[in-house]
Amino acid sequence: MSNDNPFNIIGSDKVPVQGGQAVTDIDKSKELNAQIEELIKSSDLFLFMKGSPEMPQCGFSANSIAILNSLNVNYKTFNILEDMDIREGLKVYANWPTFPQLYLRGQLVGGNDIITEMYHSGELQTFING
Repeated sequence: MSNDNPFNIIGSDKVPVQGGQAVTDIDKSKELNAQIEELIKSSDLFLFMKGSPEMPQCGFSANSIAILNSLNVNYKTFNILEDMDIREGLKVYANWPTFPQLYLRGQLVGGNDIITEMYHSGELQTFING
């Protein structure tokens, strides 16, 4: 593992392709699960992460962003560090305690470990292409 890449982030040696768009506006007048579902349904690919596509706040989020960018796909993200209600609500909603969480067409794919495994096997690209 290189000192330039302490988290062993996939594709970090390449120029990143930015396909991610951070979502910052949420209709707080809606019930929490409705807020979460609205976010998830706003894009075929949606990533709940720590930070933004331009500035991930943890190695797992950075790796997930790098994978999505390397696949040259469009996706949206939400920074769970900016909204503790969404952060805690997602753990219950998805029955998944960790972040990032990737959703494809409204269904939870998994976290960084699953995304990385699927990426290496080629399954993620196939899954995304449907």
